[in-house]
Amino acid sequence: MLILIVAKNRHSLAMSLAATIAQWLDARGVDSRVVEHRPGATEFTTTEARGADLVLVLGGDGTFISVARQTLGLGLPLLGVNLGQVGFLTSTCPARWPAALEQIISGGVSREERMVLSFCVEREGDVACRGQVVNDLVVGRGSIARLVRLRLEYGAERVGTLRCDGMIIATPTGSTAYSVSAGGPLVHPSLSVYCLTPVAPFRNDFRPLVLPADRTVALTVEEPHGEINLTEDGQRLFALKSGDRILVEPARQGLSLVRLNGDSYFKTLADKGFMVERG
Repeated sequence: MLILIVAKNRHSLAMSLAATIAQWLDARGVDSRVVEHRPGATEFTTTEARGADLVLVLGGDGTFISVARQTLGLGLPLLGVNLGQVGFLTSTCPARWPAALEQIISGGVSREERMVLSFCVEREGDVACRGQVVNDLVVGRGSIARLVRLRLEYGAERVGTLRCDGMIIATPTGSTAYSVSAGGPLVHPSLSVYCLTPVAPFRNDFRPLVLPADRTVALTVEEPHGEINLTEDGQRLFALKSGDRILVEPARQGLSLVRLNGDSYFKTLADKGFMVERG
């Protein structure tokens, strides 16, 4: 087994922990390779990823999502050690990583597959931008707080036109991120659905939608003026123009996460404050 350890860039604790984990693995006869995360990279180099069976990410959710984006298509399962604040996607913490790795070494890697979105931006007959997202795509205004007019289609059917601050198209994994903050639903990550959440719709006349991901979702910018952006997982920005059409569908290959014994979606929701029991 070869474990690729990716440490948050310019983070002394992450780099120190990476060295500790590498020594711990070596003592148990497991090979490892330590790399510092490169936020601007689109993918890992062939040398970095060659022969890896697992990617261990040391950082917060932002680092984890960035690494996930860079490994899409490689088929490598990811496990996160949370060094950030929320840590919704990172399965373990600095105090519990030995138990997690012992489980993997003794029992192998158990995987959980998550849906990923693939998108392209059509502009005057050409593709102006394309990519994949783990959490969400967000269409919204730039620096000036003004409403934007968007037309929504689902497959061949026109859903409607709305004026709002923006629109979030999220995966079930991303439903716990910006989408839920904007009033969207929590969606179980095993489902293959789109989560569409308008941001501050005018007159509150457009409700969040959960739609089966068996058709393409299309969002067309009908606003004639002003700065409008498309944001990918909160990490990459693309400037949109009036008439641009964003086409979204499930990616051919999803995101593979390591599933540890005792992992529970509802326990995670409770631990991270999304669900609170009342006595």
